[in-house]
Amino acid sequence: MNGDIGRAFLILGLILVAAGLIISFAPRIPWLGKMPGDIYIRRENFTFYFPLATSIIISLLISFLSRFFR
Repeated sequence: MNGDIGRAFLILGLILVAAGLIISFAPRIPWLGKMPGDIYIRRENFTFYFPLATSIIISLLISFLSRFFR
């Protein structure tokens, strides 16, 4: 039982470190959030932005990594 809790905390910690690194280095990645499939609508008093293509790429990357390490 203690080993399961320790493993869960280790995995949670690694996920938090990875999220922190992604948040820290995301502005330095030039294509992140500016892909051709991202939706960006700008009007006079309204701006709508939905990173559709970026979300799909990140989802595929996370899926690949989770299957690779499983």
